Amino acid sequence: MEFIYNSLGENTASSEAVRLDQYLHVQLPDLSRTRIQDLIKEGAILVNDSQAKPKTHLRANDRITVTIPEPKAVEVAAQDIPLEVLFEDEHLIVINKPAGLVVHPAAGNPDGTLVNALLHHCKNLSGIGGELRPGIVHRLDKETSGCLVAAKHDLAHTRLTEAFSTRTISKIYLAVVQGIPFKEGGMIENRIGRHPTDRKRMAVMTSPLAGKEAVTEWRQISVYQNCALIECKLHTGRTHQIRVHMREDLKTPILGDTIYAQPQRQNPSMPRLMLHAWKLSFTHPITQKAMAFEAKIPKEFGPWVASTG
Repeated sequence: MEFIYNSLGENTASSEAVRLDQYLHVQLPDLSRTRIQDLIKEGAILVNDSQAKPKTHLRANDRITVTIPEPKAVEVAAQDIPLEVLFEDEHLIVINKPAGLVVHPAAGNPDGTLVNALLHHCKNLSGIGGELRPGIVHRLDKETSGCLVAAKHDLAHTRLTEAFSTRTISKIYLAVVQGIPFKEGGMIENRIGRHPTDRKRMAVMTSPLAGKEAVTEWRQISVYQNCALIECKLHTGRTHQIRVHMREDLKTPILGDTIYAQPQRQNPSMPRLMLHAWKLSFTHPITQKAMAFEAKIPKEFGPWVASTG
């Protein structure tokens, strides 16, 4: 498809300042800003037949050519792996992911993943995620349990991705941490990026230009055996965000965390990472209906849940 940018018809007061990605986000409302930026970087969107950048400023009569590639065929094998389905329609599926289940195939985990299970259960998934991540809008770490939504077609995928990026999806987690925080709640706001020496870990960045903004709202719910049950509401979705914030900001690492703690030295010793994606709520990407889901709290959390009184 092709567009001709006419500055006289586009907010003449600031026409020279209109960025390519901003302009196309208006012209192509079914594509998220992130998707448009990816297409520009891939060379699928050209300005006057030349490669551009998302921040390229448009000028009068610029010709913008958009070629949206066909979704790649999914080659991951469907596998009959049991799923706990919380909701499903023709547009999306919400499941309660068990701890220990990898979300998508990767090195060391070629099959036996949530994607393999979804392909067997759903038959069709959005192709935007590519061959290894069809339908996957967001992910949970292997050892994290709880609510996860996947898209069955590209429009649902695009709109859910946009909802995550604009923070209109509510995500509430439960974590059991080693020790008791120095206060009973608050807001953690900093920047998280890749650890400078350990590529498996993330860390709080001290430079205002490093990493990405990370915001976690938290409150202490109960205490049992000198460990606390914490409710965390995510305002951003950085990799390992809760795990890093609990360890670095509250000085109370999550029980069973093999990356940010030493589970063998923790008391009590737990068989899994004590992090659970408890509640997920969002506006349905097609029907616009308000949706809210709650994944049953795993039995390992029982002593701390009982301590809530």
